[in-house]
Amino acid sequence: MTRVHTVVIFALVAFGSVAAHAADSAAPLPVRGKALQPKYRWTGLYFGGHFGYGGGSFGSGANPAHNESVIFPSSVTGLIGGYQVGYNQQLPNNVVLGIEGDMTFLSPINVNATADAPFNTTLNYVATVRGRAGYAFDNFVPYVTGGLAVGQSKIEALDGNGAVLSPKQHTHVGWTAGAGVEVALDRHWSAKLEYNYVDLGAQTFSLDQGLLSTIAVDPKLHVVKLGVNYKLDNTASRSEETFPAMTVPDAPESKNWNIHGQTTFILQGYPGFRSPYQGANSLPGGGMTRETWTNTAFLGWRLWDGGEFYFNPELAQGFGLNSTLGLAGFSNGEAQKGGAPYPRLRAQRYFFRQTFGLGGEQENVEDGPNQLAGKRDIDRVTLTVGRFAIGDIFDANTYAHDPRADFQNWAMWSSVAYDFPADLPGFTRGVVVELNRKMWALRGGWFQVPEAPNSDALTFKTGGGLLEYEQRWELLSQPGRLRVGAFWNRGNTGSYRQAVTAVTIDPALDINGAILGTRGQRNKYGFYVNGEQAITKDLGVFGRFSWNDGQNEILSFTDVDRSISGGVSLKGTAWKRPDDTIGFGGAINGLSEAHRNFLAAGGLGLLIGDGALNYREEKIIETYYAYKIDKTSTLTADYQFIDNPAYNADRGPAHVFTGRFHAEF
Repeated sequence: MTRVHTVVIFALVAFGSVAAHAADSAAPLPVRGKALQPKYRWTGLYFGGHFGYGGGSFGSGANPAHNESVIFPSSVTGLIGGYQVGYNQQLPNNVVLGIEGDMTFLSPINVNATADAPFNTTLNYVATVRGRAGYAFDNFVPYVTGGLAVGQSKIEALDGNGAVLSPKQHTHVGWTAGAGVEVALDRHWSAKLEYNYVDLGAQTFSLDQGLLSTIAVDPKLHVVKLGVNYKLDNTASRSEETFPAMTVPDAPESKNWNIHGQTTFILQGYPGFRSPYQGANSLPGGGMTRETWTNTAFLGWRLWDGGEFYFNPELAQGFGLNSTLGLAGFSNGEAQKGGAPYPRLRAQRYFFRQTFGLGGEQENVEDGPNQLAGKRDIDRVTLTVGRFAIGDIFDANTYAHDPRADFQNWAMWSSVAYDFPADLPGFTRGVVVELNRKMWALRGGWFQVPEAPNSDALTFKTGGGLLEYEQRWELLSQPGRLRVGAFWNRGNTGSYRQAVTAVTIDPALDINGAILGTRGQRNKYGFYVNGEQAITKDLGVFGRFSWNDGQNEILSFTDVDRSISGGVSLKGTAWKRPDDTIGFGGAINGLSEAHRNFLAAGGLGLLIGDGALNYREEKIIETYYAYKIDKTSTLTADYQFIDNPAYNADRGPAHVFTGRFHAEF
């Protein structure tokens, strides 16, 4: 069985489940005392997103890179995702004709699955413009599709260590054909399953690598996509020719699934600052501007009473300042998800949640991202298994927790000395159990850790554990909370003391080579305290303190061994902007003695390393104003003053200015 056949079978099973829910939504509706079946009308403009998997080849000798595919084998495309927009016209005989354009992006390269070669070939994107022709069986349309395909291939010449030397790109123009089925879920939403064959045509690259002077790249792809579309024309979902509009109610919205999305664009920069020297991981002294952009879909499905499954594919593009290097308290909360000039697709979250009610008083659950509307017992046990971010469940804070909505600096929205287990974008796989009572909660989890510092590969060979207690109260009728967490990780890290000792004994040794020689299974442990208190309904204060032992390399997050932060958050009711928010806060980050000695000897940390170190604590002040444009979108201006960047009093201070646009539905 081929890879494409495997994913087709998997997608058909998933699509069958969605279609079953759609069939429930399409049940006969009473009209004027009679059980009549309104016909769905497909005419209208729509837009949406898709997610899938593909394979194929780039031609002989192209040395294709293999991309990440989670549960599927790595392939020349790996997991894919993107956007589409189109228009359908349903004729009186129920033939549906349409035109659709889409843009598809690939997953990051799976380094472990890609063969060693002097160069690798990949694709930046594939775009198509296609006609569609189908036949409407009420809310179900099978169709064929075909048209123009355009893509961009890239060859990266590599040195002996895998570093990119000279990337070259070419645009291809070809064709595509395929078929699919689409089913209406309600009056706005539809889901589709589609197969495309894509022939992009050949392009010749000049490599200038010894005897190998040219290579022909000829991408031929097989792609399977699951997609969701949102139709803008509300009235087109009714057959007004058959039933008067006033007598036919809208199709019911399902309580067993939901769809949400978000987009966040961040433009961040700083002017030049004092910099008598700089190293490999320094924030450049000459100034810089960079941007990041993330787009996320939040898909939820109620499996049974208390059982839910959530899936969050995400496209991320752009770079943090200096590729997210040079600050321990980094200035952009989305920067770790970037790292590519074109969007790359990751299946960021996929997890199962089971809630066991313990009876007694209940509370309402509002519909939202990764949250299905309904009721649940306040006293409950919740089990979460899968891939998620540890911050989704732990270390929460009403006023400083979401870099898409409030503070940007890592030291402000997290207990930054907690080296939480995560891959490069900040997610892990594991299991969490929570016991919730009205005034307190206890939660604990066990998670995969990276194979080595700054690795994108997660392993269960060792792991990381976290236990958190949360206490709630009311002070003068205003809510407050305190969260205390204790953590322990075990991973493949090096010892700061052993590396410094080795260089002291033999000054000819390089400190960064020395620490590699000390790597083995080592522990890191610590704790955090996280508190918040509402003063009024508009004003709140918060604070955090976190600490780790600081003896061995940071594995996942950033170079901080102890940190204290706090601030205030104020809503704009007083100036008649109740949905606006002003935030002001500060943080102080520090290092253990062993860690600072390692950096002073020229060591490179996970994010920092100037080649020398005149140690001072890194101090951060951040303020922002979030202006609510409408109910879905917010524009934020943010300023950060960072003294002693990367703990170095010889450099800085840095003044970082940020503009952020965020929209969600």
